[in-house]
Amino acid sequence: VFQHMFKADCHFINGTEKVRYVQRYIYNRHMWAMFDSDVGHYVGFTPFGERNAKNWNSDSEWMEYVRAEVDRYCRNNYEGITPFSVERRGERGA
Repeated sequence: VFQHMFKADCHFINGTEKVRYVQRYIYNRHMWAMFDSDVGHYVGFTPFGERNAKNWNSDSEWMEYVRAEVDRYCRNNYEGITPFSVERRGERGA
């Protein structure tokens, strides 16, 4: 069985003041490439991942699109996510 997975995460620090967007590319439980908005470009962890990261990083139009995901994907969905994540902290024991 082979598994190929793409995962995108938003990390909110102090509301939407500091937002970090991370994309991970995983094949059979091994991450082969990653984009981190704090770093600003793709990083490859295998020869295949390095080759893809180099291609993605050289495409300025694609990089502009991916860097904008912080606003388009994370900040845009923050208000819809907040009632289920931030505001529920501590309610379990109440």
